[in-house]
Amino acid sequence: MKRQLAVILTIFVFLFSIIQTARKAHAGAGATTQANARTLQIAGPRDKVTVTRDERGIPYIEANNDEDLYFAQGYVAASDRLWQMDLFRRNARGELAEIFGSAALEEDKRHRTLGFTQVVEAEVDQATPQARNLLLAYSKGVNAYIATLDDKSLAPEFQLLRYKPKTWTPVDSLLIVKNFFEALSSSWRLDVMRETLAELPPEKRAALMPETSPLDVLVVGKDAEKNGLGAKNSLVADAVGSRASAGLLEAIARDAATEQRSLARIGLWADFLAASNNWVVSGKHTASGKPLLANDPHLAPSAPPIWYLIHLSAPGVRVAGVTAAGLPGVVIGHNDHIAWGFTNVGPDVQDVYVEKFDEKDPHRYLTPAGWQEAQIRHEEIKVRKNPADPATETQTLDVTVTRHGPIVLEKDGKRYALRWTALDPKLNHADGVYALNRARNWGEFTNALRGYTPPMQNMVYADSEGHIGYYAAGFAPIRKSGDGSVPYDGSTDAGEWTTYIPFDKLPHLYDPPSGIVVTANQRIVGKDYPYFLTHSWAQPYRARRILDLLNAKPKLNADDFRAIQGDVYTQAGATFARASVAIFKGQLVSPADDQLRDTLSAFEKWDAKLNVESNVAPVVAQMRIAFRTRIINAAIGEDRAKTFGWANFDTTLDRIVIDQPADWLPKEFKNYADFLRVCYVDARAALTKIWARTNQNGPGAIWSRRVSHIHSPMCRLSGCSSLFNRFRRAALAFCWGQRSTLDPPFQCA
Repeated sequence: MKRQLAVILTIFVFLFSIIQTARKAHAGAGATTQANARTLQIAGPRDKVTVTRDERGIPYIEANNDEDLYFAQGYVAASDRLWQMDLFRRNARGELAEIFGSAALEEDKRHRTLGFTQVVEAEVDQATPQARNLLLAYSKGVNAYIATLDDKSLAPEFQLLRYKPKTWTPVDSLLIVKNFFEALSSSWRLDVMRETLAELPPEKRAALMPETSPLDVLVVGKDAEKNGLGAKNSLVADAVGSRASAGLLEAIARDAATEQRSLARIGLWADFLAASNNWVVSGKHTASGKPLLANDPHLAPSAPPIWYLIHLSAPGVRVAGVTAAGLPGVVIGHNDHIAWGFTNVGPDVQDVYVEKFDEKDPHRYLTPAGWQEAQIRHEEIKVRKNPADPATETQTLDVTVTRHGPIVLEKDGKRYALRWTALDPKLNHADGVYALNRARNWGEFTNALRGYTPPMQNMVYADSEGHIGYYAAGFAPIRKSGDGSVPYDGSTDAGEWTTYIPFDKLPHLYDPPSGIVVTANQRIVGKDYPYFLTHSWAQPYRARRILDLLNAKPKLNADDFRAIQGDVYTQAGATFARASVAIFKGQLVSPADDQLRDTLSAFEKWDAKLNVESNVAPVVAQMRIAFRTRIINAAIGEDRAKTFGWANFDTTLDRIVIDQPADWLPKEFKNYADFLRVCYVDARAALTKIWARTNQNGPGAIWSRRVSHIHSPMCRLSGCSSLFNRFRRAALAFCWGQRSTLDPPFQCA
């Protein structure tokens, strides 16, 4: 015990000294910047480059050519975020165990199986000369900064973990895009999950996995029937499996947990691929008479945050906005002519195939043309032995790859191969952001989007000439049959991707008559849209609330947009609270019900806002969670419930709590009042545990729990958690503040 304490104290003192040194260096650099300009002589740029920072520390880079611009961007980004950049590339490469040890081994195995590194190497090889040159310029800038570092000037994380960053390459920059692919388009486990539900009655399946809601805010089309070009729902017809075993369900849950750990480690975890909002209104709805655009590409708070604010200027481009550290250019933002914002569409771009392997030769699998040899990729993973020693040992991993993709799941004699747009180098290019940053009008904007190949996004648009627009840009496959809702038989061609939705047929609008476009990961197309995007959309609550607030005022300004971005009204909470009051009406007459009666009285008066000081909000939220958990457990069983995930199930949950249908009431209850009474007990128990863990009582404890881990990679190291949280907590306000409202001439609000 004494030895363990001594080790922890040693780490504490070592880390404290590193952080103090880093603080002094940062403060000194800031003072120098404010007091006078510094000139750095760096090999690489062809001409003079000027970098200034505003009072928030945001860099403004001015260069005389593109190569110098991106060289400087790489240098500056590395000076601010080198540890984060290294974490991003290590995550995608499957090299985390080299610094974190066996705790990250499963994450590395998962990413080695996907083979991001091999895919991106092919992407760089096929990149246009212009794209390759700019990626190389950015990499040279990063490496120029790395060359200035010594053991004392390395970031605290590098010093604590006792390693130095490797040379940065164009491959590393494009690998960061794969992290976003994983965060924003991973849906294959839903296919397996749906297969496990195939035996349920169709009505029950439809209610568990609804696609539509009375609150839907469509962007394109209307809910008329399709014209026949769209795919049918293949949940039953194409299912190739039988009743799910406990082992299969456990394997799915384990993979999901590994993915969540990985994405949470780098700040990219978002439930159900969705957490953002954007909207644009035309001048007829604004006080200025000019378009107004807002975007909140929302992710969990982290420090440093995912997004990196920057301003870039060179001949032919003056652009400001956000990117991710390690990516050249501006991903979301504005230039002198146009502004644009992103939210995730979440199309189904992953299919799984049950491959039939030869029992006598496990490397051969069946195809329509006969037996074929699978590719076996041999991976070697370095695993750190000891936190205090950078020495590693090597573990090997053999990855099996079929014509559809890598085998990502093996259970019950079945081997599932994954096909995914992210794993096809031919579908991924490096030119889109460059052209987007320089676009001056709708035509140039849409031409730039033709080269946009990251995960499909809802892109809202406004320009200085008064036009607005919308485009869902990216690749979405068209299948030979079915829609990929459940695993295909890999030995046939039934699930082959024949092509992709043509760019001109992707959902889009230009100067819509309504003058308003709203997206918040909700269903964007009506039933009359002729192509299949997905069955799984986010709940429409956020989109509906935004639209209602926009329509509540005839002339809007930037302050109105900021208020909408900060709105904390909960539609789901309001529905549940009102329904709970109605269900208990006239039934709480016993003195033993005084506490519950007081709670319901508070429900009735509640404004449905999730304010930090609200005593009602935590109770409503936890009661709804308990209600949902018990409903799903009763409907499909606890084992299958562990892998069940459907964002829009809340639509069904609203109907259940309002209509109280007998077929959804768990069998152990006589009525919904008895059911809700137990949910209330569950909620109080959950809140009591939270308050006990945070040593606080009341709603503030929920907030404390939410923000307590904002530097998750280092927080996982024993003895470092509280120090890194204190050191980084100041960045939280900045992280949460990266929401932008753009008002011509497109000054960031």
